[in-house]
Amino acid sequence: MLSAPSGGGKSTLLTRLRPFGDFKYSVSCTTRQPRPGEVNGVDYHFLTRPQFEEEIQKGNLLEWAEVHGNFYGTRLDAVVSDLNNGVDILVDVDVQGAKSIRESDSPVISNALVDVFLTPPSLEILNNRLRSRATETQEQLALRLRNASIEMACWNTYQYLIVSGSAEDDLRQFRTIMDAERLKVNRIVNRQAP
Repeated sequence: MLSAPSGGGKSTLLTRLRPFGDFKYSVSCTTRQPRPGEVNGVDYHFLTRPQFEEEIQKGNLLEWAEVHGNFYGTRLDAVVSDLNNGVDILVDVDVQGAKSIRESDSPVISNALVDVFLTPPSLEILNNRLRSRATETQEQLALRLRNASIEMACWNTYQYLIVSGSAEDDLRQFRTIMDAERLKVNRIVNRQAP
């Protein structure tokens, strides 16, 4: 599970991780509008608000939260199915979603969970990143910065922390965490259990 404030480097890290192909990226659902170049079903499952609310009512989501005025969530059945089949899943969630996943009563989820927080070195650097990508209005930018300050204060609720540096450094540190977790005895035993 990977979390970062908006503009924290998460999308860049996820893009750099994809070519390795040793995990499956969980495609989240959202009610926000697609950004230029985003593809439905690849980047997100873009849902209307009523569709998302129906997913909540049916209990189909592992986690969900309202962030920046939009809903985001992760489908439960897809994650559990892949984990049961021995596939490592990478879930991209905000701090609210991370808290919900940690509280999941599914033993499949709790046994597989590794959580990583990616944070920029400072709010000033984050502000510069958000402004340079120029994808939000001034109001959206202000909201994202306020939320980022709150999110960045949650770093100590995660098992691992990566302070974002270069894209190469972030990738190397994340890969190190993945490799170490895959070598844990309890994970090896669980994979070999009948």
